Formats: sequence, C-alpha cells, structure tokens
Amino acid sequence: MESLLRSFTAAQSTRQPYRHPTAAELETAATGFAALLDGRPHHLADLGFSVTDDVVVQEPGTERAWGLYAIDRSAPPSLVVEVPHASSDLRTDLIGLALFRQVPGAVLAVAGAHRRREDPAHDTRTVFHELTTLLARRGLPQVQLHGFNDRTMPAADVVVSAGAAEAGDAARRAADRLEAAGFRVRRAWAEPCRGLAGTTNVQSRAAAGTFLHVELSRTTRETRRDDVVRALADADLRKP
Repeated sequence: MESLLRSFTAAQSTRQPYRHPTAAELETAATGFAALLDGRPHHLADLGFSVTDDVVVQEPGTERAWGLYAIDRSAPPSLVVEVPHASSDLRTDLIGLALFRQVPGAVLAVAGAHRRREDPAHDTRTVFHELTTLLARRGLPQVQLHGFNDRTMPAADVVVSAGAAEAGDAARRAADRLEAAGFRVRRAWAEPCRGLAGTTNVQSRAAAGTFLHVELSRTTRETRRDDVVRALADADLRKP
C-alpha cells in the first residue's frame, strides 16, 4: 500500500490532466462508494476506478484524476482520514496512511491531483468532497491533514482547529496529546493562526459531526511523523 501511495502522489504535478466530474459522475461516485462500503455491487469502474482489496484507485494518466480511497474492514467504519494536498503538503500522504493503519475501521481519502489542478478542500465539485461528505452524513468523524512552511509560523509545530466548525472535545484531546508528545501546538479556537485555521474548508462546513483540521510544519512532517500519528491515535478521534 505504501508503494502504491508513493507512486500515486509522485505522479501528481501542476501540468497533469484534470477535469471536474459532471454532476452525474459525482452521483455515480457517491452511490458506488456507498455500495462498496455496504458490500453491494458498485459501478466505480464506470468512472475509471479500479478496486482491489478495498483500495479504490483512479485510472492513471487521464483527466479523471479523482483520488485514491481505502477501507479497513477489520471493524465497522469509524474515522475518515483525509489528505487533500498530498503532493504539495509533502508527507501528509504517509502520515495519513500510517494513521489509517492505526485506527480499526478507518477510511483513507487522498485527492488525485496537485492542488493547482484541483483543491478539494475548497471546492465542492470533486469526488473527494462527495465521498467524504457521504461518510460524514453516516456519522463518521473526520481528520484532515495539511502542511505549512516552517517560516510561516516559526513558533508552532502544529496548528489544530475544527475548520469552520466549532471545536469540540475531540479537537481539544488531539491538541493535548500532541502537546504532551512535545510539539508546540497552536489551538486555533484560542489564539491567532495566520490563515492556518481552515475556516474556509468545505469539508468542515459540510461536517455533520467531528471535524479536525491539522496543520503540520515541514520539519514535523519530515522528522516526527510517527509521533504525530501516535498522538492522534491516542486522542481517539472516533469519540465526540
């Protein structure tokens, strides 16, 4: 899975082919993914997706660059781990995969194009948004991973927020666990965050329950990925 994800992310670029899905294609994606989750026949291949062992991958090298999605069947669906900018927020894909592996019943969602071609965190016309919103409506909490340059906020390693939603106990637990792990944590609900609070994030606006927006400095993403994953797993974001 890690090899697949690395090659998937490496193929993204500012020049890659991409087009928005039509309304009909978004509907097919939503119904198809719901069917896959429920163990029913689906039609995701009609959108160019291949499905192997509950890993859904877009067709390579085409304009239908609509993402990679994975389902852990070891437990009932429990948490959505979201990576909207894998190729520009470097290593968030690897952090997302590691967290997915730590949480039984998790679903991993990785956007399929470079953010200059598709920005699903700020665009509702994407398969990524359609599927994560479907899961939110089913009551699954969401954690979305982002990255910032060290120079953007030198005094912080991590910025935690709920995006446009109200920060609840899950966000506070995550911030506390990250701080206990030795990270310098900025809590967006209590202190200014220089545009890193995710207040325009469309998944947070569509969230029906817990939504956690986590911004990680470049150094943190390069050197302390395991510590981030451990802290987020310990926060048990499946609880409200």
